[in-house]
Amino acid sequence: MKNNSRFFSNKECEYFPCHPGADRDSFNCKFCYCPLYMLGEDCGGDFIYLPDGTKDCSPCLKAHDKDFQDKVDAKWEQIKKRR
Repeated sequence: MKNNSRFFSNKECEYFPCHPGADRDSFNCKFCYCPLYMLGEDCGGDFIYLPDGTKDCSPCLKAHDKDFQDKVDAKWEQIKKRR
């Protein structure tokens, strides 16, 4: 089965979908916690910083896109350097 681990949708989750306005049929839960979060401003997502400096990713849907695995793969070397 090609790419069988690239998409997972947990419609039984009490928070599903966890982002307002997300398309329920194509919402990918595989990256419930974004692996690019640690890259800060270099993550490529649609985030904002709150007044206290906290990075708020709630407006970003990129980690829930079916093709997000490709973006993670492309930034893997950068992720490893931040560990």
